[in-house]
Amino acid sequence: MMLGYYLELAARSLKRNVALSILIVAAVGVGIGAAMTEFSVMRAISGDPVPEKSSRLVVPQIDAWGPDSRQSRSGAAVELPDQLSYRDAMALMTAHQGLRQTAMYGIAPDLTPPRGRPLAASGRATYADFFTMFQAPFRSGGPWSHEDDARGANVVVLSAELADKIFPHIDAVGKTITLDARDYRVVGVLAPWQLVPRIYDMSQAALMEAEDLYLPFSTAIAHQMRHYGHNSCDSTPPAGWEGHLNSECVWIQFWAELPRAGAINDYRQSLLNYAADQRRAGRFHWTPFVQVHTAREWLALKKVVPDEIKLSTLIAFGFLIVCLLNAVGLMLARFAGRAGELGVRRALGASRWNIFCQCMTETVCLGVLGGALGLALTAIGQAGERALAGGDGPVTRLLYSLDTGMVLITAGVAIVATVCSGFYPTWRASRVQPALQLKSD
Repeated sequence: MMLGYYLELAARSLKRNVALSILIVAAVGVGIGAAMTEFSVMRAISGDPVPEKSSRLVVPQIDAWGPDSRQSRSGAAVELPDQLSYRDAMALMTAHQGLRQTAMYGIAPDLTPPRGRPLAASGRATYADFFTMFQAPFRSGGPWSHEDDARGANVVVLSAELADKIFPHIDAVGKTITLDARDYRVVGVLAPWQLVPRIYDMSQAALMEAEDLYLPFSTAIAHQMRHYGHNSCDSTPPAGWEGHLNSECVWIQFWAELPRAGAINDYRQSLLNYAADQRRAGRFHWTPFVQVHTAREWLALKKVVPDEIKLSTLIAFGFLIVCLLNAVGLMLARFAGRAGELGVRRALGASRWNIFCQCMTETVCLGVLGGALGLALTAIGQAGERALAGGDGPVTRLLYSLDTGMVLITAGVAIVATVCSGFYPTWRASRVQPALQLKSD
């Protein structure tokens, strides 16, 4: 009952001094818009792309080059190469210490559709477990089988965008495409899907679009599909495909899914045992050294949020504070101009709490209006940054878009910020002395 009365008083007050109300709403809205535009980008980049299982997804690292090659960032923990050699990846696949696991690498095959011109496509050679591990949704069909992995079958999974491009208006499952002059049967089509960051392969960059197609790792190796991505070697590898596979070059990404979060110590010990076996076999000539990181630890280690984004977000929130300080001054002026009205209400029996609630209700209303303006400015700011980014791909849309969570965060920040900035002016207004005010009037 009282809330309705306070809302009615707030509406009357806002109409009585429209210019000052607009200035306060503008100060809050502009600050919120600037801060939330930058915060939305940082939130998208720093988010956990697989929160349901990130404590069970792990990346193994093995020191295959020796102590002299180990990197350390400014005294921080030793950092090993973020990929594995082919022989190490295959040894871990054979050991099968996790609930699920996959070795993978990027490919760029020449794609010849049933009709139309050949086109370039980005791809990934991986194992069937990949789709379950990283929660890739299927629009039709499904992943290939483990038997397909074992025998190197010519099967392929397409992205929704590629499937719609080469098989418009029909289901691509069961159709055939040609990759590097070999025919592949389509067994599944993914629904629109994009991990931000693309955690399973950040060897080149964290913010890269998902691949156009996926095929069995064993098939890609058997067909000698060239590697597309980052490749590091401690020395010149032997010539030819077999030489590349048997070299110490690291170019394979490897992930394992553990049955439970606490199993990481067992997995680390199995990795250490493997490295010790390699030393006894004469391959390594140093004390075995391995690392295992969960998905969350991997995101922190790779520092997926650029320093530029952090700095721009910090500056934007600094600007928000400046805007809120201006709002404080405007609200002080607003309530000071109504001291006579508030003094009369106090003289007629209203308590300080009643005055405080009345003024705070008005402040919250201003915050809601400022939040609405800030939300609109955030959407405009994201559209501008999307245009500056020069693209409209899945990653760009995810980075510069307003989802439900972002809308709620923006509204919450607007109300909380306005209430905090309006607390002191409201408190001052509730302390007005009716006798002194009436005497001065």
